[in-house]
Amino acid sequence: MTAGNNGQGTPEGDDPFGYLYRSEGGDGGTDGGQQAHQPGVPRTSYNQVRPVGSRQYGQQPQQQVTYGQQAPGTGPAPHYAAPETLPGGAPQHSAQGGHQGGRSAGRSKRRGPLIAAVAVVAVVVCGIGVAIFANGSDEKKEQQNTANGGGEDKPTPAGGDKPDETKKSEPEKRKPAKLPKEDAASLRLSGGAVTEKTVPGAQGDGGLYIAGMNKQGAGVEWKVDVEKEGDYRLNARYGVPGTDAALTIFANGKADTRAINMKNFGGTKDWENGWKTTWSLVKLNKGTNIIRLSCEAGNSCDVHLDQLWISPKNG
Repeated sequence: MTAGNNGQGTPEGDDPFGYLYRSEGGDGGTDGGQQAHQPGVPRTSYNQVRPVGSRQYGQQPQQQVTYGQQAPGTGPAPHYAAPETLPGGAPQHSAQGGHQGGRSAGRSKRRGPLIAAVAVVAVVVCGIGVAIFANGSDEKKEQQNTANGGGEDKPTPAGGDKPDETKKSEPEKRKPAKLPKEDAASLRLSGGAVTEKTVPGAQGDGGLYIAGMNKQGAGVEWKVDVEKEGDYRLNARYGVPGTDAALTIFANGKADTRAINMKNFGGTKDWENGWKTTWSLVKLNKGTNIIRLSCEAGNSCDVHLDQLWISPKNG
């Protein structure tokens, strides 16, 4: 009895491991059939060794596929192919991986501009919202200021009490304007009147005063403004050499019947100690008035004029 043959050609006598000694496909074997027994030739296994999944029942046999290839019209090859057996040594999934990588790169490139556009839109919307809010706040503040009578908001006093609105609404009492006062040396001179500063004690600017009044027609002219019509005091600072003097008053071209008396009060004996003051009532119009003091017939005019000013009648 030889290996693979029991001597009788029966299946029980076959070598169960005979298929290990033979090449795939056998001698004269068919796909799915048994070999015909020949006398003197060891009988081989009934079935040929097939790759897993290659046998098809009830269907026509398919074309055998070698490693690394794919049968027409079918899915991937059933056999595993090592990467090094493929052309170029590249893995089977390299093409698919590259395609997926390219797709991911393309998607990333498209996603970048989209994110940038969304960011720009968000910034614009935020800017518009801030502008609207600011304008609304300004308009509201302006309306509040208008309702409060305009102007800026005033801080609340330290005591926590609000300003007295009653006092605010009351008109402020206007203080009377300060009545004018002038140095005689700054007035308009006429008829031989001149400025001088020989005698000390004058209060005019630079110690100047008016001299030369002892000539008929000599005088000084003063333009003065008052807020209302009425009687006012015309005040004068003068100096005499120890004797009385008097000058005529003209108000707006009209001579007053009463002269302004410039007496030697205190009985002084010289010019230096003879500086004194006096006054006389004068009627003035509202607005601008012209007052003139001059030496007229019947006046004693040996006098120096230092200053003139207006004061209230009862002041």
